[in-house]
Amino acid sequence: MVEDRRPYRRESQEQRREALINSALHLLAQGGPQAATVRAIAERANISPGLIRHYFDSKDDLTRAAYAALMDRMTVESLAATEGISDDPAAQLAAFVAVSLRPPVMDGDRVRLWAGFLHHVRRDPRMHDVHKATYLGYRDRLQALIQALPGRSDPAKARALAIACNAVIDGLWLEGGTLPDSFAAGEIEQIGLTAISAILDIPLPTLTPTSNPPEVS
Repeated sequence: MVEDRRPYRRESQEQRREALINSALHLLAQGGPQAATVRAIAERANISPGLIRHYFDSKDDLTRAAYAALMDRMTVESLAATEGISDDPAAQLAAFVAVSLRPPVMDGDRVRLWAGFLHHVRRDPRMHDVHKATYLGYRDRLQALIQALPGRSDPAKARALAIACNAVIDGLWLEGGTLPDSFAAGEIEQIGLTAISAILDIPLPTLTPTSNPPEVS
């Protein structure tokens, strides 16, 4: 009888680091900080607990990396919606906004993760730096999309508009992710598009759900 063995595949350090981050995010979303112990994270990632220090200086360092990954993934998913959709700046902005207000970006687990991480932002200066960098990363991309609109090229004015539009997106993302059953299908994204259209004083097209990008792992 020939034993069926899976081919051996050595994972790179980056793959193991990513596995630890994904494990931490999963455990935090499912059970909160008490569930995301070093041992539990390592077991889920199929990595020895002692090796975690090889990839991260501390548990706090892993927590910071997990928060950065969560926020960066949502930005990447929103940006992916603008690729190949149209050369029309208004359509690209609408896609960015709409996907920011749909699953998988607008998701209950992600809202709970974000809320949990905010506790660390208050007490950890390095986590505060992660929060600031990821917030500005998203807002800067939103500003660039606004500046591409006709008559919106002034950086200072586009920045102010981006701050206002980002506040709308953040608020709706929080509401829709926390109470998804309280809204009709597509209602949150339509409210977002209508509000941002009013802020920018420019019509934005409504996009179908098929414009959703694949979830970034």
